[in-house]
Amino acid sequence: MRSFVAVGAPVDPVVALTRIAWLLERRRESTYRVEAFRKAARAAERVGVEELTERATAGTLTAIVGIGKTTASVIAESVAGELPGYLADVQQTSPDSLASGGDDLYLAIRGDLHAHTDWSDGGAPLDEMARAASALGHEWLTITDHSPRLTVANGLGPERLRRQIDDIAELNRSSDGTCHILTGIEVDILDDGSLDQTDELLDHLDVVTASVHSKLRMDAAPMTRRMVAAVADPRVDVLGHCTGRRVAGGRGARPQSVFDAAEVFAACAHHGTAVEINSRPERVDPPDDLIELAYDLGCLFAIDSDAHAPGQLDFKALGAQRAERLGIEPDRIVTTWTLDRLLAWTAGGTRSSR
Repeated sequence: MRSFVAVGAPVDPVVALTRIAWLLERRRESTYRVEAFRKAARAAERVGVEELTERATAGTLTAIVGIGKTTASVIAESVAGELPGYLADVQQTSPDSLASGGDDLYLAIRGDLHAHTDWSDGGAPLDEMARAASALGHEWLTITDHSPRLTVANGLGPERLRRQIDDIAELNRSSDGTCHILTGIEVDILDDGSLDQTDELLDHLDVVTASVHSKLRMDAAPMTRRMVAAVADPRVDVLGHCTGRRVAGGRGARPQSVFDAAEVFAACAHHGTAVEINSRPERVDPPDDLIELAYDLGCLFAIDSDAHAPGQLDFKALGAQRAERLGIEPDRIVTTWTLDRLLAWTAGGTRSSR
């Protein structure tokens, strides 16, 4: 299994720079390093291949704002019809899979219900996330940027969300159709269990993933009521990273929230709300024992990347490994479903299907 199928010479310089950024993100390299290639790709796209070729011959590529010595070498080799050495090295040294196991389930996954763009706290624009999803073989991808209360993540108020919905419609109209982009939101679950977006917009979206981002140390009883109220809302399709824990990463560890998991998952099962298996390596959320409890109670699941950059879409391999190890059948995982079946489910038509 190989993610982001390797490209060879000749390769467009923008494709080469973008592919390097994706693979570095997948390996969790520094944001600064990744952004250098992304900026160079944007600069190269603005300039065009003809000028890039002229400047490569003249040795003036680094005079273009956003292009440095390393990225200039990538461009020069690319316009010369060669596979850039930097890209060849990154492709060669990137592991075939991020996980040791779960390959069959990985291949069965058709899409993702939780991904962010630079509209909120993601690192790439909508169209680049779509191209990366297509390169991974996704049939569909849901954009779930944050809701307005999460100001630290530049959450989308109603007007910005409406504009994003329009942009997604235009992107789908102009795409080659290999990966359909769904409208969505990662909506904050407020203290009383209500949702941080207008009713009109929540009704309009293809997918609603609901997550707790505040007061994570709330006492168990009110936290349980809060989560049950959210998953019982007919507009909520997925309960995101339910414990809120962090087990690793640059921002440090964080304990899981305390709530009556049996009551919350029973509500998920009753209302047909999927429990997210969040694939981010710093989350591993829910822990195994809670996944097993949700399974025993009859819940559906969603293996999601929670990607904040294109290369992170392949985090799904980590979720697939866990789900396969815990014996979850693919049909219980909504991210293995066809687009038509998924949309029938989010519209409420198959909420009782198990």
